[in-house]
Amino acid sequence: MELLSLFVVCAVLGAVVGFSAGLLGIGGGLIAVPALLYILPWAGVPPQSIPHVAIATSLAAIILTSFASARAHHQRGNIDWGLFLPMLPGTVVGALCSGFIAELIAGEDLKKGFAVFVILMSINMAYPYKPSAKQRSLPPFPVLFVASAVIAVLSALMGIGGGTLMVPFLCLCGLEMKKAVGFSSANGVLIALWGSLGYVIAGWNVQGMPTGSFGYIYLPALAGIIATSMLVAPLGAKAASTWPTAVLKKIFAALLLVVGLKLIIG
Repeated sequence: MELLSLFVVCAVLGAVVGFSAGLLGIGGGLIAVPALLYILPWAGVPPQSIPHVAIATSLAAIILTSFASARAHHQRGNIDWGLFLPMLPGTVVGALCSGFIAELIAGEDLKKGFAVFVILMSINMAYPYKPSAKQRSLPPFPVLFVASAVIAVLSALMGIGGGTLMVPFLCLCGLEMKKAVGFSSANGVLIALWGSLGYVIAGWNVQGMPTGSFGYIYLPALAGIIATSMLVAPLGAKAASTWPTAVLKKIFAALLLVVGLKLIIG
């Protein structure tokens, strides 16, 4: 596929990702990664590296979208910046290590791992778990370090910003929902940024990667996705006020379930 054609396809993908994120409040990785698994072979990405490149490219695209979300939450006073001191080290270490961990996992195994994650997220979307915040103090630093590192590793391995894991954890720790979501959006910038760096370093010397690769990140696909996702996301958010989002979430959850099963079956 020519670069221009691939850019256009990824720009359409970015529009879908952005609109869905604004409409349903979902992470773009759940849409971008499965789509890229089918798009990247056209770009000449080696078969064994396709899952790594799909996840790394999705993660890199999340940097800007997470930043926009974090800025909006900051303006509303929903981010407890004091939490970054105890959780920043674990987040950085976990996200940075994700690329090297992914490199140790065979492409097909990484693909199936993502498929299982998609299936779990489809179930959570259809029947969401909403922990209620109770008055309790945050755990000590060692617990926060381990928790933030694990969340960062798992999120970066799946090409997502981490909100689906971080928000429930913070709510269980006693943080109110809007504060948990706000902090998660800001923390997602760090996961995406450091996770992307990890994938760049881990994929730097991989043989057979097509022109336009930056480590495991495929820049033409990344450019197409971010070109439209940021522009279309506000339209999705506007539609959320009038469209039946509860019904749409269940429909989307069913589609995710099909996608996950298809990735496992092959």
